[in-house]
Amino acid sequence: MTTRSDGLRSGELADAAGVNQQTLRYYERRGLLAEPDRTLGGHRVYPPESVALLRVIKAAQRLGFTLDEVAELLEASTHRHGAGRRAKAGLQELAAAKLVEVDARIADLHTIRTALVDAMDAGCDDLAVCAKSACCPLPFADLAEEDRHAGPCC
Repeated sequence: MTTRSDGLRSGELADAAGVNQQTLRYYERRGLLAEPDRTLGGHRVYPPESVALLRVIKAAQRLGFTLDEVAELLEASTHRHGAGRRAKAGLQELAAAKLVEVDARIADLHTIRTALVDAMDAGCDDLAVCAKSACCPLPFADLAEEDRHAGPCC
């Protein structure tokens, strides 16, 4: 048990970190946030450094890291100063892998954008009609070629 002056209650921590109280409970279940001490009245009391930890978690999520990856980053940082080689990947390794994923998503989005611009330029207005047109710019590769008719574009 702890006294009220030892830390922050759930609502205070959630407000300070910009999350809701359910997020705190969820992060506890996931092991990202240690289960807090409780007051004699049963209220959860978190250490003040929990605010910074929650901000780090949210920042990592905004960078595209999953909660599993965030947990791995947090674990690696706690073992960073230990003897021997790290068992888990650190920020450099995970950031490099995330950058590859981001670059792939950017390439996919560029392809999607190009297809949408082409569809707009071609005047496509009906997917069902466009899918049957030989000049449709949308990627209907799964359709059999014989089902396409040679008519005006979209």
